[in-house]
Amino acid sequence: MSPTFRTPGVYARRLGMLATAVALASLTTLVGAPSAAAAPPTPISAAAARSYLATVTPKTEGSTSGYSRDLFPHWSTVSGACNTRETVLKRDGVNVVQDSACAAVGGSWYSEYDGATWTAASDLDIDHVVPLAEAWRSGANSWTTAKRQQFANDLTRPQLIAVTDNVNQAKGDLDPGKWLPSRTAYRCTYARMWVNVKQYWGLSMDSGEKTALVNILNAC
Repeated sequence: MSPTFRTPGVYARRLGMLATAVALASLTTLVGAPSAAAAPPTPISAAAARSYLATVTPKTEGSTSGYSRDLFPHWSTVSGACNTRETVLKRDGVNVVQDSACAAVGGSWYSEYDGATWTAASDLDIDHVVPLAEAWRSGANSWTTAKRQQFANDLTRPQLIAVTDNVNQAKGDLDPGKWLPSRTAYRCTYARMWVNVKQYWGLSMDSGEKTALVNILNAC
């Protein structure tokens, strides 16, 4: 059989078509590739938060009498060996590697509260945006233990976030009238998160807390 000869022009066109197809396939792969969320669920908008605050009648905060973190069981098992803490570390980090026990052994985390980046999970705490003691003083003292457990492990609302451990410890159980993230660019988001959680869970607000939130959100 005689060999088949192709003109240089036809051969060049076919090479060009192949290169274009490869490029388009690569672009499609990049566009369709999932990216890490690296953040809690998106909170309600500033406008929605302001609208809700307009309906809130401030209430004097209750006491911490009888309070214990043990009354808010955490961290619950989410799937297999993974509990809520490890789930949040995976969600909020970038390129997080977990071992067979679901512990984060690699990755990096950006702490939204202070702008620090960490590469060791031990440098991070999982902050309850609305602290457990704050929730207790705002109405959770009357909840069942099961409901408090749901609150302490809430992955659906923007209630949990991985942040610098020392920053979380400095925040303690303070509300926005007494503590805000030092990174001012995150304060609007933080206020929206706080209002979102309190609204969903039906928790009360005191006057100082509400005033601080209104002031922040009016500037958003």
